[in-house]
Order: sequence, then C-alpha cells, then structure tokens
Amino acid sequence: MAGVSQGMQKRGALLRALLADPRHYQIIVLSSLILLGTFHFAFQLPWWHVVACVGSTVGTQAIADKVVGRKFDARSPLISALSLTLLLRTGSVTLSIAAGILAIGSKYVLRWKGKHIFNPANFGLVILSLFFTGAWISPGQWGTAPIFAVFLLGMGGVVTGKAKRWDVSLALLASYAALIFGRALWLGDPLTIPVHQLQSGALLIFAFFMISDPKTTPDARLGRVLYAMMVATLGFTIQFAFYNAAGIILALILTAPIVPFIDRFIPAGRYHWPKFTITPKGVSHETV
Repeated sequence: MAGVSQGMQKRGALLRALLADPRHYQIIVLSSLILLGTFHFAFQLPWWHVVACVGSTVGTQAIADKVVGRKFDARSPLISALSLTLLLRTGSVTLSIAAGILAIGSKYVLRWKGKHIFNPANFGLVILSLFFTGAWISPGQWGTAPIFAVFLLGMGGVVTGKAKRWDVSLALLASYAALIFGRALWLGDPLTIPVHQLQSGALLIFAFFMISDPKTTPDARLGRVLYAMMVATLGFTIQFAFYNAAGIILALILTAPIVPFIDRFIPAGRYHWPKFTITPKGVSHETV
C-alpha cells in the first residue's frame, strides 16, 4: 500500500508540474485552433504544409541547440510552428519549410545580452510575406464571431495567466480599443463597428499567443504595458493610415528592437521557463 501511495503522489506531483508550465497550455490551445480552423472555418490548410512547418521549426531548433551545446526542448519551437501555421498562408511547401527555419534562426542570430530580440513566429511570418509573393499573412480568415471571441478570451487568459503576461495582452487590447473607438467617434461611425473589429480572431490570437511571449516582451510590468501601447498605436496607424489589415502583426516586428532599451531603463528580473526533473524522491522544480 505504501508503494501504491508513493506512486500516486509521484504521479500527482508530475501532473502539477506539467500544469505549471504555460507552454503545455499554449500547445493544446494552438493545436485546437488549427483543428477548428481546418474543420469549422474551412481553411485551405493541407496537412503536408503543417508537417513541413513543424518539422523544419523543430528540426532547426534541434540543430541549433546541438551547435551551441544546449539541451534540446521541442516545446518552444512547436509553439512557433503552430503560430506560423495559424496565420501564414502559402501554396509552396518550400516556403512553409523556410518559415520554420527563419523563425528559429532569428532566435540564435538576432540576440542582445542573451535574449532573442524578435518573436520567432512573428519574424518568420513577416519576413516571408514581405520577400516572397507566394506567402502572405491572412488575418481575415478567422472572422469576427462573438462566440469565437469569447472562446479566445477564455483560453488566452489561461495561457497568459500561467505565463504571468496577462498585463501585456490586456494593455494591447485596451489601447487598441481606445484607438478604434476614438476613430469611430471622430468619424461619426456607429459604435457597432469598433465592437465588431475587437472581435477579430486574428487580433485576439495575436494578443494572447504572440505579443505575450515572455521571452521577447520587456521584463518589467510597466515596460510591458508601455510596449503594448506602442505596438497598438503603430498597428492602428499601419492598418488605418496605410490600409494594411496585418498592421498589428507588422507593428510587433518593427517595435521589437526597442525592447532591449525598455529593459535597460526599466529593469526587472528576466523570465525563465519552469523546468521539472523526475527523481526517485519526486519531482524537482527549476527554471530555464
């Protein structure tokens, strides 16, 4: 009985350890969104493109970790691959592969004081869409269904809460809401228009699963709030002044180089992913 009880305690500790890592929630939610997009929204998303993107992303991470002598962990590159799959559209498998290589390559090449500058998925998505006519960002594919928006708010809230980055998501959405409501009032548009715009699936995916990346946002909460306001303002400008529906996604890559300066002037402790090791005595907790 003692052995059974000890085994149950160990399994319980392992389950708690798994639930404490926000990456596990993010992988589940992003995978669910891909299935929802494929079967409910009828995305033209061939399975071989998904496999190509995931394979190149995870494979590039494995090779890069081998080169720098770091232990390989597939979770972060898998999240990048799923994010790319959600927003990138291309008819070329070669470009799907290139997206993963670009995303992960940016983590190892474009760094400042041990921290990568760009969100990997955002970098791969934007660079590929800018330089190759066969690839494009597709923010409108998610529509603006209220029920779907509530689902994203709930799932996104869980993920950002676990990563302790809910502040940057809410600051982005609040800033963007203030701008589009202000624009509607200025133009005399009915307020149903900005309400409709706030229900954009792409906006909510971006707010909860891209800008909230704890590895590429400012370390201090004040810095994150200021940064989110900056991204929202630039994204709003690109979207409504330059008529680009992907404005908010483009704004993130343009403002990413500012993060090191924010960290310098508003310093705080750097975020580390939780790490758990199974031992004969149970599960030990570390950070990486």
